[in-house]
Amino acid sequence: MQQLLMTLGIVLLLLGILWPWLSQLPFGRLPGDIYIERENFSFYFPLVTGLLISIVLTLLLWWLRK
Repeated sequence: MQQLLMTLGIVLLLLGILWPWLSQLPFGRLPGDIYIERENFSFYFPLVTGLLISIVLTLLLWWLRK
């Protein structure tokens, strides 16, 4: 458990440091993401982005367990 928490902390730290560059990636505005904009209302649901992140994390965790 300690190793998992330390690894997660290091990963979050690295993501925070690299955020200016990571925010330039096209994730979050992929085709298939739902975005509705009206006069006084906007709704954004990152459907495809969430699926892509889920697949990548699943494959990464599967690979790390082997």
